[in-house]
Amino acid sequence: MSALIEPHQIAHEADLVWLESTDALEYVRQTLDRLPTRAGRPAYHRDGRMVGYAVLGTAAKASRASGTFLRRVFFLLPHDRDLEPDGLYASAAPSEAVDPRTLAPRVKGYKTERSEGGPASDAMREMGITLPKS
Repeated sequence: MSALIEPHQIAHEADLVWLESTDALEYVRQTLDRLPTRAGRPAYHRDGRMVGYAVLGTAAKASRASGTFLRRVFFLLPHDRDLEPDGLYASAAPSEAVDPRTLAPRVKGYKTERSEGGPASDAMREMGITLPKS
């Protein structure tokens, strides 16, 4: 879940790679996966599709126990709002979902009114974040 991601877990991120444009996506799901490398497209074994992933800098150390690296993976499931706008998440978002416009390397992102199915909030507008209308 997004709320459970701690800053130290993403402190070595150097970049986020998007596999598709996030302009029309109101939210993406994010998770921390244990992966064998710091960079490169990870294997994807979930339903739905991978939308993006984090690349770690060279200072990132592998786990002593597993030899793997903790990296974020961004994805959407078949029943998410982008494919089923009137479905389960028409007016809410999954717990691990964040607005992709709030993501950056080393920034875990957060939910917005838009990611929850509503309009962009006044706070987002005050921060200079303008979002396209649905």
